[in-house]
Amino acid sequence: MSETTTAAEAAAPHRYTAAMAADIETRWQDFWEKQGTYEAPNPGAGELGGDPDMVAKPKKFFMDMFPYPSGSGLHVGHPLGYIATDVAARYQRMTGHNVLHTLGFDAFGLPAEQYAVQTGTHPRESTEANIVNMRSQLRRLGLGHDQRRSVATTDPEFYRWTQWIFLQIFDSWYDAEADRARPVAELVAEFESGRRPTPEGHASWAELTEVQRAELLGEYRLAYASDAPVNWCPGLGTVLANEEVTAEGRSERGNFPVFKAKLRQWNMRITAYADRLVNDLEGLDWPESIKLAQRNWIGRSEGAHVDFPVPRQSARPVESAGDAGGGPAGEATISVFTTRQDTLFGATYVVLAPEHELVADIVPDAWPEGTHQTWTGGHGSPRDAVAAYQAQAAAKSDVERQAEVKDKTGVFTGAYATNPVSGEQVPVFVADYVLMGYGTGAIMAVPAHDHRDFAFARAFELPMRCVVEPADGRGNDPADWDDAFVSYDARVVNSAGPRITIDGLGVTEAKAKVTEWLEAQGIGAGVVNYRLRDWLFSRQRYWGEPFPIVYDEQGVAHGLPESMLPLELPEVDDYSPRTFDPDDAATTPETPLSRNHDWVHVTLDLGRGDGPRAYRRETNTMPNWAGSCWYELRYLDPRNDEAPVDPTVERYWMGPREGIPHGGVDLYVGGQEHAVLHLLYARFWSKVLFDLGHTSSSEPFHKLYNQGMIQAFVYRDRRGIVVPAAEVEERDGQYFHRGEQVSRQLGKMGKSLKNAVTPDEIFADYGADTLRLYEMAMGPLDVSRPWDPRAVVGQHRLLQRLWRNVVDEATGEVRVADTEPDEDTLRALHKAIDGVRQDLSGLRFNTAVAKVTELNNHLTKQSVVPRGVVEQLVLLIAPLAPHIAEELWHRLGHETSLVYADFPVADPAYVVDESVTCVVQIKGKLKARLEVSPSITDADLEALALASPAVASAMEGMSVRKVIVRAPKLVNIVPS
Repeated sequence: MSETTTAAEAAAPHRYTAAMAADIETRWQDFWEKQGTYEAPNPGAGELGGDPDMVAKPKKFFMDMFPYPSGSGLHVGHPLGYIATDVAARYQRMTGHNVLHTLGFDAFGLPAEQYAVQTGTHPRESTEANIVNMRSQLRRLGLGHDQRRSVATTDPEFYRWTQWIFLQIFDSWYDAEADRARPVAELVAEFESGRRPTPEGHASWAELTEVQRAELLGEYRLAYASDAPVNWCPGLGTVLANEEVTAEGRSERGNFPVFKAKLRQWNMRITAYADRLVNDLEGLDWPESIKLAQRNWIGRSEGAHVDFPVPRQSARPVESAGDAGGGPAGEATISVFTTRQDTLFGATYVVLAPEHELVADIVPDAWPEGTHQTWTGGHGSPRDAVAAYQAQAAAKSDVERQAEVKDKTGVFTGAYATNPVSGEQVPVFVADYVLMGYGTGAIMAVPAHDHRDFAFARAFELPMRCVVEPADGRGNDPADWDDAFVSYDARVVNSAGPRITIDGLGVTEAKAKVTEWLEAQGIGAGVVNYRLRDWLFSRQRYWGEPFPIVYDEQGVAHGLPESMLPLELPEVDDYSPRTFDPDDAATTPETPLSRNHDWVHVTLDLGRGDGPRAYRRETNTMPNWAGSCWYELRYLDPRNDEAPVDPTVERYWMGPREGIPHGGVDLYVGGQEHAVLHLLYARFWSKVLFDLGHTSSSEPFHKLYNQGMIQAFVYRDRRGIVVPAAEVEERDGQYFHRGEQVSRQLGKMGKSLKNAVTPDEIFADYGADTLRLYEMAMGPLDVSRPWDPRAVVGQHRLLQRLWRNVVDEATGEVRVADTEPDEDTLRALHKAIDGVRQDLSGLRFNTAVAKVTELNNHLTKQSVVPRGVVEQLVLLIAPLAPHIAEELWHRLGHETSLVYADFPVADPAYVVDESVTCVVQIKGKLKARLEVSPSITDADLEALALASPAVASAMEGMSVRKVIVRAPKLVNIVPS
C-alpha cells in the first residue's frame, strides 16, 4: 500500500469501498433472512399462509428458468437474468404488490452422473455440495428470494409429485370430441358398458384378455410404452433425445456415433394437444420469435392422404404389412401425405423413408429391365442396394437428414407405383430426406414445384412436369429451370385426365376438387398433419426420477398407488450405463437400475384386489425435463404433503384474470435456447393438469422474456488452443500470451474457454451492488453484450458519489439538510421518478440506471443536499442496489426496511419542461435554436421561427416555398 493511498484512507475513513460494501451487504443479507423480509404469504391458513393485508394486495409471481447446480459455480454471465427479475420484483413490492420470487435447482441429469462415474462420488453428494455453493453465491448477490419455497428436483419430496403427475398422465386419455384429457377409468367404463365400441380389429371388451385390454388402452393413454425409433448411442450406452445429437449424427457429449434403433420406450402423447398448443399461443405475452419457433416445431399443415398402389413382392401377409389400406393380395398401398394435392399430375416419382415398413415388401429380387444406372447405387440387386442405403441412413440424425445439403442421396427400390389421378407408373425410391416422424414416412415427389424434389430429380435424372404455371417468365419446361417454381397463388396447368381435370383452376380451388374426388374414390382423404412427434420420455441412466411403474408376469404395466410414492432411487454399485463398441449398432442398453436385483424384482399388493404379486420395476428413468415441467406449481406450495399444490393457492398466484386468459406466471425470464422443448413440454403438462381439474391455469408462463448473453473475449494461440484470458496482455492493439501473439474473438463466457469471471472476484473488488448495477447498465436486457472489466468501476463510482451525497467521508455523519429544494432540483427529481418508474415497469434497466445517475450527478453539484430529494433518490435506486439503499435509508433515520416502502411518484407539474429547445433548419441545415413552450402550436412556432433574426438573415433574397413544423422541437424552412 502506497503512502498516498494510506493518506487518502486516513482523510476519508468512511469512504464507500469494497470492504465497506462487503460489510454492509453481509449485514443486510443477514437482516433480511432473519426477518423473513421476502416471504410472500399464501392465502389460507397453511404453513405459508397468513398476513391477510399482504394477501389482499395485488399479486405478482416472477420466475427465472431453473438453473443446474454446476460444480464450477456461477460466472458473471449467469446472474444477468436473476438480477433482472430481482430488480423487477423489488420494484413491484414497492408499488404495493404481494410478490412471490424464489429459485430452485434442476438437479437431475447427466453431468452429476458422469462425475460419479469418474470419481465414485454419489451423484446426490456432489449435487448437494454444488447447491450449497450456488446458494452462497446467489445470497451474496442480495437476491430477494423466499427461501422457504426453494426446491430441488432431486429431493424425494419433490419428485414424489413428479411421479404422481406422471401417473395422472398415464391414467389419462385424450377425448377428441370433448377436446380434453379424461381419466382412463372413464374410457374403461365406456368400453364395459358398450357406449364406446372397441376399435375395428378388436374383440368386444368382455372377450379381451388382460394383456389385450392393456394393449388397447395403451393406444389411448397419454403416457404409453412402445417400440419407438430412437437415437441409440452405444458409446454412451444410452438413448439420446434429438437435441442431444449433433448435425453430424454424433453424440453432443463424447462425439460418439448415433444410430437409429427400435427400443421399448416411454412416450408422452403430446401430439394430442397439437392444436391447443398452437392456438393458445395467441393469449400469451411472449416474443413473436418464440411463438413462431413453437408453431414451426408443431408444424400444423392441412393437406390430404393419397394412396399410390404398388405391387407386393414378399409373401408377407397383407394384414401385417403396415400399409394403410391393405389392398388385394399381391398389392400394397403407399399412403402419402401432401399439402399440395393440386400438383398430383406433376408427381413423377414416390419416395419412402428408409425405415418405412413397406420397403421390405415391395423390393424385387432383380432390377427391372431398363433401370437407369444412377438409380442403383452401383449394386447388383435392389435388395442389396436398399439394405446398404438403410445402413447408411441409420448413421445420420434427423437434424442431419433434414439439412439442406448439395448432394441428395437415395436409391431405387426396383418398384413402380401408380399415380392415382393419371394412371402413370412412377418409380419408388428410398431417400433419407424423408422422415418416418413426419406424415406417413412417404411423399409423392413433384420436382417442378418443390426445391428438395427438384434437386433429387436432377441428381437421378428423373422427369419433371410443370403443373403450376410460373408467373416469372421462366416458361413451362422445367428442363430450362435453375430451381423449382413454388407458388400458392397461381393457375394449375397440364392437369387434365380421363379420371379428373383441374386445368385452369387456382391452387385453392384445385386442392378442394382433388380432395373431394379422392374421398369419393376411396383412395384418399383431407387431413390435418403435424410435424410434432410424441415425446420420448425414457433415459437409460441412473440420476433421474424412477418411473412409478411395475410390470406383472404377463408384462402388463401398472402404476404404483399414491401410498407407495415417492419411489426413491436405490443404491447401485455402478452409476454408468454399460457402454459398447461405439460402431456396434446391434447392441441394446443395459441400465444402471437393472443391476439392483432386489429393487427390480419385488412382491407388492397394489390394492387391485388380487393380493400380493410378483412384479418387475421399470429400470429406465425420466429425462431431465420432467421436474421443470411443473416446478412453478411447487414454488407455490412446497410443503404440501397432500397434493402438488393447493387449488386455492394455485388459483391465487396463477389463475386466469383480466388480460391473462390462460393464467400462468406473471414474468418468466430465461434464455431463448429453451424456445421450444422445455416450454412446449411444460405447456403440455399444464394442459393435462388443467383438463383433469387439478389447476385453474392451462398455461404455465403468461409473460416470457428472453435475456441476452454476457459475452467475453476468447483468446487462442496459433494452434487454436484457448489460453487464459487473465494472462493475456494488450500491446498496441495486439494481444500476447507469454510473449506469443494470440487471436481474440468475442464469444461465450465459460470455464472451458478460460475467460470466466466469477461473481466472487467482483464482490471482492467492488461489492455486489456494483455488480448488480453494472449488469443492468450494460445495455438492453434482451441484447447480448461483452463483459468489460474496465467499465465495472464506473458503477462503483456512482455508488461512491451517492454515498458522499448522504454521508461525510471524514466523519461518517449524515450531511443532508432539511431544506426545500430549488425548482431545478425538483424538476430533476420528478423527471427521474417518472422515467425510472416507466423503465422498471418495462424492464428497461439500463436506462433506469442512467436516469438515477443523472439525478445523483445533479445533487453532487449542490452545495446543500436536501433530505427530501436524497431520500427519494435512495428509494429510486433501491431495486437496483438494495444493500447500499438499505444502509443509507437506515442512516437517514428510518427504522424499518425500505423493501416495502412506497416507490416515489412523480408530480406531473415538474415532469413537463418549462421550455424546450426548437431547432430551426433551412434546407436541412441548422440556422437557429429557439427556447419555446412545450405546448406551443404549429402556427405560433412557425411565426416565431420566421421572425428569428438568424432566419431572416439566412433567407435574405429568398422567398419561403414551404414550412414544415413539428412542434415543439423542429421547424424546417424550404425556400423557393
